[in-house]
Amino acid sequence: MLITEILARNARVYGDEIALIERDPVNSSRKEISWNEFDAEANRVANALVAKGIKKGDKVIHLMMNCIEWLPAYFGILRTGAWVVPLNFRFSADDIKLCNEIADGMAIVFGEEFIDRVAQIKAALDKTVACYIFVGPEDKRPAFAEPYTDLLAAASSEAPPVESALNDSAALYFTSGTTGTPKAVHLTHRNLEHACYVENRHHYQTHEDNYLCIPPLYHTGAKMHWFGNFMVGAKGVLLKGLNPKWILEAISEEQVTNIFLLVPWAHDILIAIENHDVNLDDYKLGQWRLMHIGAQPIPPSLIKNWKKVFPGHDYDTNYGLTETTGPGCVHLGLENTHKVGAIGVPGFDWECRIVDYERQPVPRGEPGELLVKGPGVMKEYYKNPEATAATLVDGWLHTGDIARIDEDGFIWLVDRAKDVIITGGENIFPVEIESHIMGHPKVQDVGVIGLPDERLGEIVGAIIKEKPNQTLTEDEIMKFCEELPRYKRPRKIIFAEVPRSPTGKIEKPKLRKQYTGITGKIGNLEQKKI
Repeated sequence: MLITEILARNARVYGDEIALIERDPVNSSRKEISWNEFDAEANRVANALVAKGIKKGDKVIHLMMNCIEWLPAYFGILRTGAWVVPLNFRFSADDIKLCNEIADGMAIVFGEEFIDRVAQIKAALDKTVACYIFVGPEDKRPAFAEPYTDLLAAASSEAPPVESALNDSAALYFTSGTTGTPKAVHLTHRNLEHACYVENRHHYQTHEDNYLCIPPLYHTGAKMHWFGNFMVGAKGVLLKGLNPKWILEAISEEQVTNIFLLVPWAHDILIAIENHDVNLDDYKLGQWRLMHIGAQPIPPSLIKNWKKVFPGHDYDTNYGLTETTGPGCVHLGLENTHKVGAIGVPGFDWECRIVDYERQPVPRGEPGELLVKGPGVMKEYYKNPEATAATLVDGWLHTGDIARIDEDGFIWLVDRAKDVIITGGENIFPVEIESHIMGHPKVQDVGVIGLPDERLGEIVGAIIKEKPNQTLTEDEIMKFCEELPRYKRPRKIIFAEVPRSPTGKIEKPKLRKQYTGITGKIGNLEQKKI
């Protein structure tokens, strides 16, 4: 069933029930819409776009921060038969221009946070974009854009007469660009539908559940977790803003049952509890049944500490890529918390392999590249046949991640192939070192990279962020790392922020750029160049 049809069904079956809630703690505001209102707004978006000339196969750029209009606009674009193209809110004006050049966008729906960026490149966008739709207050609307509310007010709330099929193209999702130029991942309606089934089969959402969405909706990892609730007409809460108090307030006041967190956010919640910045007795949390994490390797120490504080919670690790329509091609499973640290087993309707550089299976326990196959695999990298051919081989998607399978059949992520550190001829996987250092009680975050060394080629450098009100020394970390084999121990300790993308991934290219020639604080010394 098309996800647009799932929305129509939810409106028919659950019409006046709440579908979406937006909480904005910064401005002390709360909004909600019912399934009927959600469905009708999506139809109005679709009809407004059709009236502007958008037709099946066109592309519509979607550039908004999380808000209650985000999903109706997304579904409305899909109902025109056009491809929806959600863009990363961190993209610069040049990034947006590049993405539009690849997509040949015919229209752009954008929020007030992007006025300057869109205006800066409007002359370039005008080569393809014929319609600019502004979602925001009228007094902020740029003269070149039409108001979202006025367009919707003049449009019909009935579904437009556009036929789409499961194998039709539905979306372009651009990769995060943390490894270079973003690539356009071409997804079909079948990909999106399968993501609904995967999430619901993994986390058992029912109509009584309520999902708290914090990550940006432009990314598959946020929206596809909401899809599990969407599949059964259950509520979703969009939280604008991020701190432990706001998260716990939302869970308590909206009676949230399931939540997806990134590692730093889970750490922040535990630290706030530990420091008595929040008191769990102030919140109604008895209904909260599930916390799950993805987007990066999960330190087992984090989940061990989480289960101490929330012993009744189910937990799952999610692994996925934009190219697999988001999370779930591998997952731990709620029943497998004894294997925390592993990314898990093949997800619902997925297959996995671990292979060497010649695509031959490696012996169990040996590291190799993780390949996945299933209905969520992208159609292609749009307009990039070389990258497509290198990534999709006989239906198998090369993830670029190094993994191994243990004796029980669980997959362990070793590292990204491109992040491997080679020191004195030995391969070192930063994830193993990061996981170990995260076990130190004073460490809040860590990123490990290779630093150039004349004799060894590279040495291990650890960028460490201390917990609030804690002081760490280089000697403490070095002592803590004595449990690691000598060649894996960090040679340089840098106390600093660890940059992460909006989806929680450590931005290794940014770290490498910063610490391979730029001065900074290393250990306890003001240092020379590395």
